[in-house]
Formats: sequence, structure tokens, C-alpha cells
Amino acid sequence: MRIGVFVDAYEPHMSGVTTSVNMLKMTLENMGHTVYIVTANLVNNKFIYDEEKRIIWLPGIKLGLYDFKLTSFYSPKAMKIIKTWDLDIIHSQTEFAVGHFSRTVARKLGLPVVHTYHTLYEDYVYYITHGHFDNFAKKMAINLTKKYCEKTCDQCIVPTKKIKELFINKYGITKNLNVIPTGIDTDKFIVTPEKEKKIQEIKKKYGIKDDDFIIGAVGRIAKEKSFDRMIKASYELAKINPKIKVFIVGGGPDLENMRELVKELHAEKSVILTGKVDYSEVDLYYHVMHVMCSFSSTETQGLTIIEGLACSIPVICLNDESFKVTIESGYNGYLFNSDEEFREQVGNLISNNKAYKEMCKNAKNSIYIYTKEVFGAELLKVYSKAKKVYNEKKSK
Repeated sequence: MRIGVFVDAYEPHMSGVTTSVNMLKMTLENMGHTVYIVTANLVNNKFIYDEEKRIIWLPGIKLGLYDFKLTSFYSPKAMKIIKTWDLDIIHSQTEFAVGHFSRTVARKLGLPVVHTYHTLYEDYVYYITHGHFDNFAKKMAINLTKKYCEKTCDQCIVPTKKIKELFINKYGITKNLNVIPTGIDTDKFIVTPEKEKKIQEIKKKYGIKDDDFIIGAVGRIAKEKSFDRMIKASYELAKINPKIKVFIVGGGPDLENMRELVKELHAEKSVILTGKVDYSEVDLYYHVMHVMCSFSSTETQGLTIIEGLACSIPVICLNDESFKVTIESGYNGYLFNSDEEFREQVGNLISNNKAYKEMCKNAKNSIYIYTKEVFGAELLKVYSKAKKVYNEKKSK
């Protein structure tokens, strides 16, 4: 099968969506399929086609939203190339300009469309409205979601039951919904002697000692991720036990605000903010951590949490529906309802080494439903359903 993937951001940009598309591409190609990618060029403003990698980068205008760009809704140059790909199906991963282009391509070439929903836009409208007309903007976000996830696709993929229930109960989207969590490549997180050397270099760079206890997180540093709450809650522990350090990996629009917060708290010796790191080395940073956490209530899946588990790291997350499928409290991590409960859970892991080691084993053993093989098989089922729906519509 020849699959055309349309996405707003791809490598070298680091995000959950990039990780998801990478996994899709690698998994399906390992299964003998061919994947092509159309995305925005976030590095410069040029149209680039890498024939060997099968990627088209489209020029665009900076939006002022992190690194994202708005491309044109149609590219004749890209369309000419896409026609030569002889695609079987379109798989869009965005609700914006590149996503609109995917629908145009599908219409012109007579192809079924599968759409994957990644982002709860209701939780992001403040980047545009800055607090003004939020209710109107949220309604627009819901309408946009309905357009792309129901009206203009043959099958829709959501990563968790939480999102499926939101679609049905709030958005009124009921047709052709499929829950498929993004898979991960578990082999990527195995520590080789070469990787161990690099991990030690990272620890040395940030002044992390072997007897320190690291509370970590990986992700885009943005307001909705609640890293401010994580820093404050964790620093209370570090004030009592100086061996506890907070290690937050990633860049984003709220990074400087977090650095200011660390200064205000006089927590420079306890809180480490790495900023943006090389996407290909993110797996190394996980292995610096003893426990991972998330205070975010806006996740559609929480892919970094799954990756943390793959590194045998227990995870402690806000008690949110998006984490309940992944985390079995007391087995591979904990779910907390308050900052005090979070601190108690971290304290339990530090004080009970036997229980901590058992939870590390359980963490690794709990992620096999997220393997790339399961992910690939589920994707192909949805592609088959999309073709069937599309052919039925054509015959009417």
C-alpha cells in the first residue's frame, strides 16, 4: 500500500505528533508498505522535495505559535509530484492548511481519507485570543474538529477512550471513530554501552550525581502543560531532601517563564531546564530520570509517559482520563489528585527501594500493547475500513 501522510510539523521539530508520524512511517515501511510525507518547512521558506526520503516540505508563514507555519491551502508544485506517487490512501494528521490540502489531493485523485486527531484545541485557543472571545474561539475549534474528524474523512483515529467519549458526548461526532494509541519502538530505549556513555555525559553536563533522585518530564514547555505546578510541587520535596532534583527536557513558548519562576523560588540548584534538545537523543534523557511525572490535563494520550515506561521508569501523573489506560496505580506508577498526594507518592518511592525496583520492572512490562507491531496492524484495519466506506459512497 502507498500512503500519503499530511502533517503540519515533522523532523527536526520535536513533538508528540512528530513521534507519532515517525512511528507510523517506520512501522508501515517495515511491513512492506510505502509512506510519503507532506509537511511544512519549519527551517526555511523553501519548497523542498527529498525524493529519497519521500518528503515534501512546503513553505509557509510563521504564526507566532511556537515553531509552526501556515502553508498555502494548495500547492500546484506539490500536486504535480504527488500525482506520481500513485497513492492508495491519504492519512492526514492536522486540521489546518496542510490538512486542507490533503482533502484537495484526495478529491482530485479519488482517494479515501483517514484522519488522526492529536490536539484538544479548546485548551489552546488562548494562544490566539489572549483571553478575549474565548467562548467563541472554543466553538470555532469544535466546528473545525467536526469538519476534519467527521465530515471530510472516511475514518477517524483518536488515541484514547477519553477523546472518543469527548467526541461523542460533547462534539456530537459519532461516525467511524477508532481508538488507536500511538505505538512506540521499544528497541529504541534499550541502553547500549555507547548510549550509557552519552547518558553519563548528560549527567555530568547538568551536574547530576549518581546518588541524586531525579523527578523528570519531557515535552513542549507550554502553559497548558502545567510545568509551573510541577516545579513548585517538586521543589517542596527538594527543599527537604537536597538529593532530589527536577529535570525538565524540552523547549517551548513558556520556557523563559519557567526559568524566571525557578529564579523567583531560588531553586537553581534543584531545578534543571535543558531547553530544546536534539530529537534523535531524547531517549538518552529519559534514562537520567528515576521517576517521570505529568501535571497536564490537556493530553490526548501522553506519549512521553509511555516512552518513560519503556525505559523502566515509574510514572506519576495527574488523575486524568488520558492517563488511566496507561497507568495502573501502585503497579507501574501513581495517579494523584493534589500536589500533597504527588509528594507523598514520590516520597514512597524514595523511601522504599524494594517497591521502587519492582515498579521499574512493572513499568517496562506494561507497555507491550503500545508496540509498533500492534500499532501497524490496527492502522491497516482502519485503512481497510476507510476504503470500504469510500467505495460505498462512490457507488451511491
